[in-house]
Amino acid sequence: MYRFEPLLKQTLWGGDRIIPFKHLNESLDHVGESWEISGVKGNETIVANGPDKGKSLNQLVREQKGLLIGKNNYERFGDEFPLLIKFIDAQKDLSIQVHPNDEVAHRHGKPRGKTEMWYCLGDKETRRQGDKGAPFLYNGLRQQITPERYKEMVENDTITDALARYEVSEGDVFFIPAGRIHSIGAGSFVTEIQQTSDVTYRIYDFKRKDQNGNYRELHTKEAAESIDYNVLPDYRTAYEPKQNEGVEVVSCPYFTTAVYDLTEPMTLDYSELDSFVILIAVKGDGKILCEGDEQPFRMGDTILLPATTKEVKVEGTVKFLETYV
Repeated sequence: MYRFEPLLKQTLWGGDRIIPFKHLNESLDHVGESWEISGVKGNETIVANGPDKGKSLNQLVREQKGLLIGKNNYERFGDEFPLLIKFIDAQKDLSIQVHPNDEVAHRHGKPRGKTEMWYCLGDKETRRQGDKGAPFLYNGLRQQITPERYKEMVENDTITDALARYEVSEGDVFFIPAGRIHSIGAGSFVTEIQQTSDVTYRIYDFKRKDQNGNYRELHTKEAAESIDYNVLPDYRTAYEPKQNEGVEVVSCPYFTTAVYDLTEPMTLDYSELDSFVILIAVKGDGKILCEGDEQPFRMGDTILLPATTKEVKVEGTVKFLETYV
């Protein structure tokens, strides 16, 4: 079982700089991010425990190859770990953005696009209220627009009128395939699971200025080529929460994710799975036992299980996400 030293960042509505954790929530003009597991070049997380302590995530991949991430995954992704796991704590509205799919990203000279998902954290008593009341986010289009109309709405500051807006609470899930416009609103606290990619096209930033008094760059042309202009009736992922069994919430070519809400011990069997597994504790307190190793497992813990793992036992009253490729 691997734990990593998280990369703690404070971002200005989506720019970034690494900061000490104690200052993470001091400025309400920023959003706090904790990159729990990352193979992004220049932002790799470092092993925090065991004999491989001090090694970067991609160094582990280079050394262990399919034993760490799975034979098929290694053939597909090579020496770069395929997923990025974050916690995002938005104290102000993040910029509205979109990510390209792999095909568009390749046309733009990028190695890959970005598909992601959010699992909303916190509860009615503990989550902070944003500037506009309850925590919220934007996900998808609520009205049909054309690329030309999209550009007009960005220019005349009405683009949010075209977006589906959701007030959110603990346990809400949003799948965000590449091409879907989205933004995390003030007061929201989410776990994000995504492809290993930092390709983001900024659509709109509410006419805010950075610390130097400048508007941040918008990527209107690139975004127009990336947006999926289809309109769906609902972008929230519907699922029925259950106790003491896994509930799959997302399955796509880039990752599969399930939610577990345990009140009793459970053994998870991975003997037939050719992939690493990441377990992310989102509520409660427990522990994980695997091949003679025992690790605490409580809210905020993120653990990587190598592809060689056959089974693990999870004990305690704990809610967690399970994701793999």
